[in-house]
Amino acid sequence: MTLSPAVTARLLAAGLDPGDTERAVRGALDEDLRYGPDVTSAATAAPGARAVAAVVAREPGVLAGLPVVLAVLDAAGIPPEAAAALRTDGDRIERGAEVLRIRAPLRELLGAERTLLNFLTHLSGIATATRAWADALAGTGCAVRDTRKTTPGLRQLEKYAVRCGGGVNHRMALGDAALIKDNHVAAAGGIAAAIAAVRAAT
Repeated sequence: MTLSPAVTARLLAAGLDPGDTERAVRGALDEDLRYGPDVTSAATAAPGARAVAAVVAREPGVLAGLPVVLAVLDAAGIPPEAAAALRTDGDRIERGAEVLRIRAPLRELLGAERTLLNFLTHLSGIATATRAWADALAGTGCAVRDTRKTTPGLRQLEKYAVRCGGGVNHRMALGDAALIKDNHVAAAGGIAAAIAAVRAAT
C-alpha cells in the first residue's frame, strides 16, 4: 500500500520524498504492532466509536512535521481529510496552542497517536533548537547549517525540520559534495595529498 495522492502531494510540496517518509512512518507503526494488534485499544474502545483529538503544545517552540503526521494517519488507515492543521510548519507556537485537530475512528486514532506525536515532537524540537541559533545569528550574515549526524533512517525528516527552523541544509549524502576531514587527510597521507586527490576525482 502506498500513501494517498493527497498526502504524497503534501510531502512533495514540503520538499520531502514520499517514499523515504513512508518507509520511516511504516517502520515506526510496525514497531508498535510487532507483537500483534493494539489489545488495550481493542478492549477499551467500542467498535465504530469515533473521537476528536487535539494536539496541543506543552512548551513554546517552532512547529515541524505536519506533513509527516498526515503520512502516519494515512498509513494507519485514517484519511488525510480527518486532520485539520491549525498552524503551519515553521510557525512559532506558544505553550497551550492547539496545532492540529483530528476526527477519526477511535481505535485507529489510538493506534497512530504515539507514532504521530513522536515524529511531531522530535521534528519540532529540532526546528526549535535551530530557530534559537538562527535568531542568535540574525544580522551577522552567518547561517546555521546541519550535518549528516542524523538519526539513522530519519535524515530527510530531520533536515526538513532544520529548514523549518530557519537553518540551511548541508550535504544530504556522501555523494553531494567533497568534504575533506581528518580521516581523509590520514588516508591520503596529508592535507595537500587529500586536496589533490579530490580535485583529480571531481
